[in-house]
Amino acid sequence: MFRRRQKSEDAVEQLAEDAISADETADDVEGSADSESEPLTDVDEVDEEAVEETEEDPADRVGLPPAPRPDGPWDFSELESPTEGRVDLGGLLIPGVEGMELRVEVAGDAIVAATLVLGNSAIQLQAFAAPKSEGIWSEVRDEIADGIRSQGGLVEVEEGNLGWHLRAQVPVQLPDGAQGVQLVRFVGCDGPRWFLRGVISGQAAVQPESAEVLEQVFRQTVVVRGEVPMAPRDPIVLKLPEDAQMVADGGVGAAEGEAPRFGDATLSPFARGPEITEVR
Repeated sequence: MFRRRQKSEDAVEQLAEDAISADETADDVEGSADSESEPLTDVDEVDEEAVEETEEDPADRVGLPPAPRPDGPWDFSELESPTEGRVDLGGLLIPGVEGMELRVEVAGDAIVAATLVLGNSAIQLQAFAAPKSEGIWSEVRDEIADGIRSQGGLVEVEEGNLGWHLRAQVPVQLPDGAQGVQLVRFVGCDGPRWFLRGVISGQAAVQPESAEVLEQVFRQTVVVRGEVPMAPRDPIVLKLPEDAQMVADGGVGAAEGEAPRFGDATLSPFARGPEITEVR
């Protein structure tokens, strides 16, 4: 059964406004081993610098081709039966999970994101067009982090089961008008001419053991990019399932204006938007 409800007011006004690009410069390493004649006065210092050079920096992936995806998310062309066991939303094929609720986020006349709710946890999924030759997740991470910090939030870059991601405390306005924070994780994956972003919230954002099912949903999601020319970061538009049965609860509220690009403020991952709910 599917139902659609009124979109509530956004809890976060903006995640990545006026993104600031910052170049980090590495300190020069002294005491090069090219000349054996130079004495090494501090072995510990040299060893620490060598370790720092070997550590992987997530920023190193800027401008590089998309990384391999042996465990997904998938492109439509990579699976023999991509629609099997998945809810068809046009641009996204989302795996069905027992007891899930599936909500869709509307911007103008377009459906641009879907949120799967499972118990006390949720993951919002949104796909964007991307360049063919390079991934954009590293760059997008920096923009999201800058936007959250500009609002007074806290952000940490971590490496987990889904690769590099952001763990954030985002300032929000609570129902009683007081200010609070929402704990979320931003995950992402670069694919062939597309980028998939996930926002994990609720219990799964705090307890890793609660995130396993939602992380698997992210991995098993299929992106249908299509062949229509699109500018990088334009959202891949979704659609309702053909057999969806909609029951109006107070009408459908749609935001004015065009469908947003990635960093625009018109779409909040924390707001409950017009939604369809499937009980499995």
